[in-house]
Amino acid sequence: MTTIKNVHPLSPEELYHILKNDFTDEINSKLSSSLSVEFAHVYNVINVSFPEIIEGTVFTIIVNENEIELSNNGDNSEYNTDLLDQQLIAFLNEKSS
Repeated sequence: MTTIKNVHPLSPEELYHILKNDFTDEINSKLSSSLSVEFAHVYNVINVSFPEIIEGTVFTIIVNENEIELSNNGDNSEYNTDLLDQQLIAFLNEKSS
């Protein structure tokens, strides 16, 4: 689990909209890819999945006033999710700082 300070306090709803509107384009640009990314939001939890390459929820983001917690639920033995994890952490750091 990675914890990121929520310096510029983002609500779960705000972060969900930022992810939905900006993250897919940014990760595809940085990785020179055309990944499909899906987001689901309930209360303070945002689930992130990459349905074309990995089945199920890959990342779970829990948002509160002080911090954003990111859990990698991907199976690293079958898929190397470290690169996706690094990109998501960088994006979250940028948006919450």
